[in-house]
Amino acid sequence: MANFFDNKARAAQAAASGSSSKSKPNDGGGATAPRMAPWVEKYRPKSLEDVRSQDHVVQTLNRMVHASNLPHLLLYGPPGTGKTSTILALCRELFGPELFHSRVLELNASDERGLSVIRERVKQFAALHLVSAPASKEYRDRYPCPPFKVIILDEADSLTQDAQGALRRVMEIHSKITRFCLCCNYVSRIIDPIASRCSKFRFKALEGDQASSRVQQILATENVKYEDGVIERALKVSDGDLRRAINLLQSAARLVGATQQASSNGQQASTKKSQTIPDDSDEEMGGVDDDSTAAGAEPDKSKSIRVSDIDEIAGTFPPDLTERLVKVLQKGNTRNYDAIAAEITDIAASGYAANEVLSSLYGKLVFDDLIDSKKKYKLAQTFSEFDKRLVDGVDEHLALLDLSCQLAGVLAN
Repeated sequence: MANFFDNKARAAQAAASGSSSKSKPNDGGGATAPRMAPWVEKYRPKSLEDVRSQDHVVQTLNRMVHASNLPHLLLYGPPGTGKTSTILALCRELFGPELFHSRVLELNASDERGLSVIRERVKQFAALHLVSAPASKEYRDRYPCPPFKVIILDEADSLTQDAQGALRRVMEIHSKITRFCLCCNYVSRIIDPIASRCSKFRFKALEGDQASSRVQQILATENVKYEDGVIERALKVSDGDLRRAINLLQSAARLVGATQQASSNGQQASTKKSQTIPDDSDEEMGGVDDDSTAAGAEPDKSKSIRVSDIDEIAGTFPPDLTERLVKVLQKGNTRNYDAIAAEITDIAASGYAANEVLSSLYGKLVFDDLIDSKKKYKLAQTFSEFDKRLVDGVDEHLALLDLSCQLAGVLAN
């Protein structure tokens, strides 16, 4: 070890350790980086044409792109419907890759929701002078490059009232060279002076067929095997949130080892190729290329995503357990208390959240056509009461036991 006061020896030791650390990533780590990226970022729409289920919004924004005239925008709707992806794709088509980073500022208002963000980052960027557009005619023909900047405030409904008031003033002063695009889930939380200055676009939940086809495309590209009903279950659990559905499927693929198996096969094939192929052998190179491509493209067929994997990752109450609990509740009134208590004890011991059990029972009983309307009214009232109790923080085990006994009494009458 070098002496602390010997500067030359310390510098030589630091240089040696730095060179050794730089050589470590060359042993195969770089090959896994693209596959380890989050799918929601990897397959995010790059242009307005890639946005699904928002035809009216896309058509209007396309006209704005061709006219090179963009007003302040307010995009609202359920989470995971493509609000942020749409505005980012719009900015790419307006400014292109060379001007995107200098003309676009993206902020997440849920992380930075106070006055300091509006006064410092937003106000400073809005007051900056415009960077001159590239002089090449080809670039200008492909990208309009309008003379303004764009500030994207994601989850703007998390901004405080004071911050929104300051934002309104900034929008007034710098509207000539800056456009503001606000994305939120609840438009009612945006103050009226800001909402009146923006063109509003409502994003609806993705339709089942289009969301299913998009998820199938991603799984096919990643060479992930899955059982029948996996995609439908992921979309149902996510409640129209395509981002959550994709994250669930990626987590399930990592859980069963499909993505890891595919990447490891690709690494082994590339290592074998580099060790066994001479530089002057064209025929052998072609043969091994085919073998390595096949090894890297097909994961282990025995590893596939199951519906139970989706339920386990999402933490939802499985449908088969819901069916079993409903059968126990339909057997009789509180005289069947021992069976009900045993079932609830098993559910609590398995670690399922009470609100998940509540929502699963609600969807099963209230939407059952075999139950008459009067019973459904009583069931809905019972579910609403226990939902409030869970929000107030009651004991979940006792609450589920009490709920089950009351549901059994309603079903028996």
